[in-house]
Amino acid sequence: MDGSAPLRGKVAIVTGGASGLGRSTALALAGAGAEVVVADLDVEGGREVADLVGGHFQACDVADLEADRALVEFTVERCGGVDIAFLNAGVATGCGVGDDFDLARYRRAMGANLDGVVFGTHAVLPALRARGGGSIVATASLAGLAAVPLDPLYAANKHAVVGLARSLGPALAPDGVRFNALCPGFAESRIIDPLRGMLSEQGVPVIPAEVVADTVVRIVTGDGTGECWFVQAGREPEPFRFRNVPAPGRLTHA
Repeated sequence: MDGSAPLRGKVAIVTGGASGLGRSTALALAGAGAEVVVADLDVEGGREVADLVGGHFQACDVADLEADRALVEFTVERCGGVDIAFLNAGVATGCGVGDDFDLARYRRAMGANLDGVVFGTHAVLPALRARGGGSIVATASLAGLAAVPLDPLYAANKHAVVGLARSLGPALAPDGVRFNALCPGFAESRIIDPLRGMLSEQGVPVIPAEVVADTVVRIVTGDGTGECWFVQAGREPEPFRFRNVPAPGRLTHA
């Protein structure tokens, strides 16, 4: 394998690819040799990124199962198959569970952040199996590894993605499909726009999107599965170690 292009001959789907982490990861995957299909609701931005990477664009609402299926069908028809799916599309929650609860905002956030991963995985699995296996990376967050009192609903859907990754990793291994989660902190993307002032005032560094994108390439070109990679300012990205967690099969009763 060409070390300068470890993904040559591979086909990658990137959801939420028009900006932020998706844009940077599309560029990184293409730089590693992959043919990239950019998917987003932002048609203008998505087409711009697709042109930059010499790839393809498909409009897609990841919260719509049929749209996810259409995205995979488009990719197989245009590129011959799928080897990598970066299920990255996501939105901020924008409400809590108290007086500020808003059902439409809640449904929108769960639809993008959790349904988008579940639907995307369901849609792409047949194409990955047809290639003899492949890699799925789902964007979670450090909010999926820690308590977030200021945004419990965002933490809830990101914790769900972490649980999905840890569970699907071993479940899909017999098919040659690796499933991992990406858990960045505050990284350069549209989703942190409302927080920029607060982050600046508190001296919280914003992680360059390129650092997150490079981590995705590391995950895709590695051999791990069921891992949840944290990306945090000032630390080397690596899989989070879930220590001493009692799994159901290990529980004992007095």
